[in-house]
Amino acid sequence: MHQPNTQWPEIRHHGAVDGVTGSAHELCLDHQHSLLVDCGLFQGRDQGPGGANADDLAIDFPVAQVKALVITHVHIDHVGRIPWLLAAGFKGSILCSQPSAKLLPIVLEDAFKLGFSRRPDDIDRYLRVIKRRLVPLPYDQWHSALDAGHGQIRIRLRRAGHILGSAYVECDVKGPPGRHRVVFSGDLGAPHAPLLPAPKPPHGCDTLVIESTYGDRNHENRKERQQRLQQVLARALQDQGTVLIPAFSIGRTQELLYELEDILHRNKQSRVHKTLPWSELPVILDSPLASRFTRAYRALRPYWEQEALKRITKGRKPLGFKQLLTVDDHDAHLRMVRHLADSARPAVVISGSGMCTGGRIVNYLKAMLHDPRHNVLFVGYQGKGTPGRQIQRQGQGGTVTLDGDTHTIQVGIDSLGGYSAHADQQGLIRFVTGMRKAPSAIRVVHGDDDAKRHLQGELKRLLPQCRIVCPCGNQLAGE
Repeated sequence: MHQPNTQWPEIRHHGAVDGVTGSAHELCLDHQHSLLVDCGLFQGRDQGPGGANADDLAIDFPVAQVKALVITHVHIDHVGRIPWLLAAGFKGSILCSQPSAKLLPIVLEDAFKLGFSRRPDDIDRYLRVIKRRLVPLPYDQWHSALDAGHGQIRIRLRRAGHILGSAYVECDVKGPPGRHRVVFSGDLGAPHAPLLPAPKPPHGCDTLVIESTYGDRNHENRKERQQRLQQVLARALQDQGTVLIPAFSIGRTQELLYELEDILHRNKQSRVHKTLPWSELPVILDSPLASRFTRAYRALRPYWEQEALKRITKGRKPLGFKQLLTVDDHDAHLRMVRHLADSARPAVVISGSGMCTGGRIVNYLKAMLHDPRHNVLFVGYQGKGTPGRQIQRQGQGGTVTLDGDTHTIQVGIDSLGGYSAHADQQGLIRFVTGMRKAPSAIRVVHGDDDAKRHLQGELKRLLPQCRIVCPCGNQLAGE
């Protein structure tokens, strides 16, 4: 219950305040009119202030006042609860960037199959609803998202550099108290990431809601991380086993393919193993969803950055090189798992899900975790309570629970933090301090407690006049 003296605009947080998943932030113009920014799936032990979690995804906040949904990007932890939002009665438009509008139906079809129905008629009807609601917006142009007569909210999407189509959202709020500029960062990309241009800070804002996934650490630079990737592969493949890379279907997978193509291209005259040239190393993409996204990425080349486009003009195929094998059919997937588990054929497998919470990577893990010839390489954040975090923390000799069974971990474990699609602490700070008009209030979200506290501390040191808090539900902590 909100008090009569509520000051508008008000921001309410319905997810990504207790961890990094379930993003959902509501910008309220008044009691009857609001925008929802993202509506994501919870994973691991993360939960929302209203009690929603990975096992209970029903919307746990009122939706009657929500007039539109703004999507920052199409990762499942930002859009995965849209089917439940529609089921709760949401009637408004879904606003997103033009590339995201191409990708979102693919993600939501998968979410609908997992949570509601696999019947083709149900899926088709649901996707028609989604496509009718979608409002694709060009970057860098203002759009009226909410008009209540006595006030309005205009939004502008700016490139966030996280995945294709990702955006941070500038909200220009005009209401009875006057004008107020709010920026929702969504997930910000790392500088010098392959395929996408880096995000540029906005001119300024009054209130900033910023992610903090890597608020407590910094990444390796791109050259170092590619060198480390090559070194990890070369070492791991000496045992003639498989390197398993759990990866999100969109963003991380395409960046990995881009970097692997470059490693194979630069080493085409060398050998990764005495019996295997780099030019013959199979890279297996075993994820139907990731394959669909990779095709969509190829179709959306105008949004790539210049370096990637130059490779195309030189005849290279960054996302479709000859060593790349895709596995779509489920029976073919099971045969591939068995073949790689039993043979002495070095290979690299990229498969979802990125935190090992489900998907085809689980079948590979169950078949290979006991065999020290194989390796697991983590290239992205592993949320608390996920099997990925358990494998990463336990390491060789530890155990992990998969599908209710306990498995001993004998594979080699490596982690390359530099391959995160998220900005690190320096990148987040640059985004804030690069504004010519510094915010007067910052809300730090989308991070574990340590990450949020570290980023909050650094920002307080740099911006002593700014009110910087870590929301906990709809309460504010850390002032």
